[in-house]
Amino acid sequence: MKLLQINTDLPNTAELFDQSSIWMTKIKDMALSYAPKIIGAILVYIIGLWIIGRIGKLVMNMLANKKFDVSLQKFLVSIIKVSLTVLMFLAIIGMLGVNITSFAALLAGAGLAIGAALNGSLGNLAGGVMLMVFKPFKVGDMIEAQGSIGLVTEVGIFNTTLLSPENKTIILPNGALSTGVIMNYNSHGNLRVDLKMAVALDQPIEKARQIAIEAMQQNPHVLTSPSPEVSVLEVGNGMTTLAIRPYTTQDNYWNVYFEVQELVKNAFDKNGIAAPIPHTVIINKQQHGANHQ
Repeated sequence: MKLLQINTDLPNTAELFDQSSIWMTKIKDMALSYAPKIIGAILVYIIGLWIIGRIGKLVMNMLANKKFDVSLQKFLVSIIKVSLTVLMFLAIIGMLGVNITSFAALLAGAGLAIGAALNGSLGNLAGGVMLMVFKPFKVGDMIEAQGSIGLVTEVGIFNTTLLSPENKTIILPNGALSTGVIMNYNSHGNLRVDLKMAVALDQPIEKARQIAIEAMQQNPHVLTSPSPEVSVLEVGNGMTTLAIRPYTTQDNYWNVYFEVQELVKNAFDKNGIAAPIPHTVIINKQQHGANHQ
């Protein structure tokens, strides 16, 4: 019968001591090698954050002095801070001995992927920056763009918000807004309200003009300077179309738009200025041809 032999030999104490010494030496060498790098990286991080903060404040003050939009100030400063922070971390990684070439390539690839995914958003972002830099309008202006008209309530980085005459909120993407046609009704101060009124072709134009001007002057929101205008816009189809053009302030635009039409219509009726009567001429081709034979 064979007995199972168990090796109970223990490592020599001297061998254990030698191995421990080797490991301690390696750890010591690594500490001596990486300690300066780690300390340097910590110092770069602390000093870098302080410098980035100072640069952000300087840029913010510079943009404020040049009267840039507040939203644009914050956006540009955040872009600068993020860019400087990325550069700082790349420098720290390089100090620690990591190959930053492959790391930078990875960041570039990630940036391209994100850019492709956010293509439309980046277009709106670029449009928002353009609107804030060139300022074709500002908050409080009445504009017409992208088939919508309203009061500008907010100019954001990605979208511009309007308040329509029907008290509806309209959100326009800045990408399309910055590349399209924008009509700003506040560019030159007071607003001109363009209206059209038609009278019968046989009605005296000068009388109709005077009645319309007197009717507009009854509205307290119509400005006396510049004075309201009435001009012949078109003649034809049995009618004379008049251009009724009062001036008013931005706040009273829609009040004048609706009230003046009612005032002029009532004044025309009161003074016997007849409206055109729609008529249609029907030609019987068979009878017309028979008359020529």
